Amino acid sequence: MKRRVVISLLGPKLDLGTKASRWERWRPSVSICQQEDFIIDRFELIYQEKFNLLASTVLEDIRTVSPETEVVPQIIEMKDPWDFEEVYGAFYDFARSYKFSEDEEYYIHITTGTHVAQICLFLLTESRHFPARLLQSSPPAGRVKNISGTYTVIDLDLSRYDKLANRFMDEKKESYELLKSGISTRDKKFNDLIEQIEKVSIRSTAPVLLMGPTGAGKSQLARKIFDLKKQRHQFKGNFVEVNCATLRGDTAMSTLFGHKKGAFTGAQNDRPGLLMEADNGLLFLDEIGELGLDEQTMLLRALEDRTFLPVGSDKASSSSFQLICGTNRDLRKHSAEGLFRDDLLARINIWSFELPGLKDRKDDILPNIEYELNRISSESGNASRFTTEARNAYLKFAVSEDAVWSGNFRDLNASILRLSTLSDTGRISPDLVNEEILRLKKDWTYSGKNDQSGKLTDVLSEEQIAAIDPFDRPQLAFVIEVCQNSKSLSEAGRKLFSVSRENKKAVNDSDRIRKYLAKFNLNWEDVNN
Repeated sequence: MKRRVVISLLGPKLDLGTKASRWERWRPSVSICQQEDFIIDRFELIYQEKFNLLASTVLEDIRTVSPETEVVPQIIEMKDPWDFEEVYGAFYDFARSYKFSEDEEYYIHITTGTHVAQICLFLLTESRHFPARLLQSSPPAGRVKNISGTYTVIDLDLSRYDKLANRFMDEKKESYELLKSGISTRDKKFNDLIEQIEKVSIRSTAPVLLMGPTGAGKSQLARKIFDLKKQRHQFKGNFVEVNCATLRGDTAMSTLFGHKKGAFTGAQNDRPGLLMEADNGLLFLDEIGELGLDEQTMLLRALEDRTFLPVGSDKASSSSFQLICGTNRDLRKHSAEGLFRDDLLARINIWSFELPGLKDRKDDILPNIEYELNRISSESGNASRFTTEARNAYLKFAVSEDAVWSGNFRDLNASILRLSTLSDTGRISPDLVNEEILRLKKDWTYSGKNDQSGKLTDVLSEEQIAAIDPFDRPQLAFVIEVCQNSKSLSEAGRKLFSVSRENKKAVNDSDRIRKYLAKFNLNWEDVNN
């Protein structure tokens, strides 16, 4: 059996008493040692030297009621028992210097002392600086004559409380799924990223920077972070969102920071501004890299001291909000070019997370397809589903190198919406899928973002491009572009073979280009018409 050790604070009020009548009162430090089913081998009594007389009486009384208990006085000085920093520091030093033994089990008696002292003891026990359980004693109820009262042991090791542990795990899972919009994502890197964001969202109020390409889900994630914190009563205010790319000229300052009536032509009324609307809530500034330098300066001040000047006002306004920024730009490069304040970047870059594009999350394409089908069906009331053949064809394309997904989840969501809308009797057929694939390829090519097709569509059909290895497409596209910008085969050859031709005694650049184009059933006239 391990020896039982209790560490307790002297209670200057509850433990008070030096006369014989003290035995008629419940005194926590003495009464805990009177419990017949809780024998204490050693009792460590912590007190300040100014309470020496009372401590001596209590220690002697403990020896009287429990002769088998070794009583050890521990003097700890604190000038202000209500000063959290001082009290915590005193107990922390005591815990660090105390020689805990594997042969003993420890209990921290938190019935006495100031509330500050009790909180500090709780925190140090919960963090395992005191490898102990908490001990709470109570006076006898009503007119019960047994002055020893009752006691309760509290073990802070949640793994021993299955129901509590499961409840916390369920809550964590619920928060985790909320940030993922309920989508059963499979990509490990993305899931790890969301898990970290969940921790930061709950524990921190510092600015968060969400980076990633357009359509990667930055805006949706910012909203989910707000919903999560709102559920936990961390926000009383609203979710306020603005795309900084839409803020231009004189209206930018007014939109963000508000204005006073008459501040400029057209300012017929006071306007609070978005920072004020986000008071006690969350402000999401999407495309923060598009914000002007003057607005950046004002925003920095608002972050540092929570105040800002509305346009036309000489009196500062105050707003307390959490900031989340989104960007698809390299803000460090912007900062180096003088387009973005480096001090603002340092302020908003405390927590930064890079959201991958859809093309880098191929394992998550299928779960997102299923999620979109269910969402569209729920909103429209009409359920749509792929046939097996259509599903396999669409998924094969979606994860292939041909699928650029330049708009990321926006492209995917729009694609599933089109398929669902056009499906007859709720069945998405292979023909619909083939039409949709051609549409996506054309959209990506016309937007100039299909780096594999490039100039290929100028001279080749979609079917011909599909028959060319992805490895060869970029090179062929480059050759076609050079040829289109050259007056002759010779000029194109000089551009394409400017390095290798220097090492040849006899050059025939034109012939080399003809042979290269012939591999793809093309000639000079085909690419220059």
